[in-house]
Amino acid sequence: MALRAGMIGLPGCGKTAIFNAVTAAGVAAFGRAELNRAVVAVPDDRLEVLSGMYQPLKTVPATLEVVDIPGLAAGSTSFGGRGNRLLGHVKDVDALIHVVRFFPGTESIDPQRDTEIVDLEMVAADAQTVENKIERLLKKSRTGDKEAIRELELCRKVAGRLQEGIPARRQNLSEAEQAAVYECHLASLKPVVYVANVAGMEDAEKAEVGRLKALAAGESAETVVVSGRDEADLAELEPDERKIFMQELGITESSTIRLIRAAYRLLGLITFFTTGPDECRAWTCRRGDPAPTAAGKIHSDMEQGFIRMEVIRYGDLIDCGSEEAAAKAGLRRLEGKEYQVADGDIVVVRFSS
Repeated sequence: MALRAGMIGLPGCGKTAIFNAVTAAGVAAFGRAELNRAVVAVPDDRLEVLSGMYQPLKTVPATLEVVDIPGLAAGSTSFGGRGNRLLGHVKDVDALIHVVRFFPGTESIDPQRDTEIVDLEMVAADAQTVENKIERLLKKSRTGDKEAIRELELCRKVAGRLQEGIPARRQNLSEAEQAAVYECHLASLKPVVYVANVAGMEDAEKAEVGRLKALAAGESAETVVVSGRDEADLAELEPDERKIFMQELGITESSTIRLIRAAYRLLGLITFFTTGPDECRAWTCRRGDPAPTAAGKIHSDMEQGFIRMEVIRYGDLIDCGSEEAAAKAGLRRLEGKEYQVADGDIVVVRFSS
């Protein structure tokens, strides 16, 4: 399962610089293009260690697709057109990376104002989407369809709060309400990681950044502080030079790693591995997924014909030095359909085709 994250923010917030830093895509600021896309490898030191141990023909990391969506100005969705088309792209992503400007610009630095402008554009589009569904449900409800009547009431509740300017993710929707609006793919329901785009990392502790962190904490979201300018410069350097420059800037991890980790935590994702002489590969599933569901990420046949899963924890394999040694130490386990795959599991799936 490839994670798909959409970058949003006001025009001039520095999204494209951060996009370039994360993806090394080297794209220019938006001209005619509706959006930029890039697929990046998810850095994982464990996969590198496994590749060194097995010396496979191929090493395949998990991937992250990043979609850089042009800035949404206030009122851009009011009359349809380009603003609504751009929000259509938001509906296709798993999570949002909301970039907020903390460097000098034509307007003052105000994270609450800037985030609210973008939220209200998403809310306006969502309100129209839910209203369209309400109109369809009204026709069904007039026939006495009880399910349509129940769903209509739920949609009206969500629509009412959208009309008040409350994003769907802040509405504490019940399971029934979420199910009622599921097919609407509401943009304002997407989970968000906030990015404070500062002029330099020395600004990370400024009060304005603290205001964004407080806002994010209010909806159980994370804030990642990034200097888009510095990170874009880092992305152009060779690895050895990059390490020296990072030390000079006081950056211990790249924005790519920090953003991916935040997105994984946000979506409850974990990584497991398959290994062997042909291929070492990282796979992504949700925390708590049972073994057959995780096996289905490798191939649908494995989920349908699942029999059992052989599991060695990454730490146990490294401590023992080989699969054979781990097996002799009793650290290779056989797990059934109820087993919940854990982060770092190294698995072999047994299945019937």
